[in-house]
Amino acid sequence: MKNKLSAVLFLGITLSTTSCATMFTGTQDPITFTSNPEGATVFHKGLEKCVTPCTTKIPRSLSKQTVTFQKEGFNSEEVKLDKKFNPVTLLNILFGGAIGVGIDAATGSLTKYSSKKYEVELEAKQQ
Repeated sequence: MKNKLSAVLFLGITLSTTSCATMFTGTQDPITFTSNPEGATVFHKGLEKCVTPCTTKIPRSLSKQTVTFQKEGFNSEEVKLDKKFNPVTLLNILFGGAIGVGIDAATGSLTKYSSKKYEVELEAKQQ
């Protein structure tokens, strides 16, 4: 009886302190970027991520996230990344995991990117 009670107690503590969305869906999403013309560099938070066409992982965040497409001879284009609520977070609420919800919020896993592909038409600079 003592072992069963200990196991149930351990399971309850584990479930109530987990960060379900972070554990099950991770903290990044793979997103595909294309541009016309191809060969534009994609920047996120000032860091070069890839050159179009490409797929790269973008970290989740609760704040507004944008990427910038840059190619010599063309105007830069900034694109806002669309997000939606990550339903896996509800597992924390169901199991009473306030700590888990906090971890999901800190890692950005309360949301996930809703669009997994962005295509940009770059305009040539006027001379």
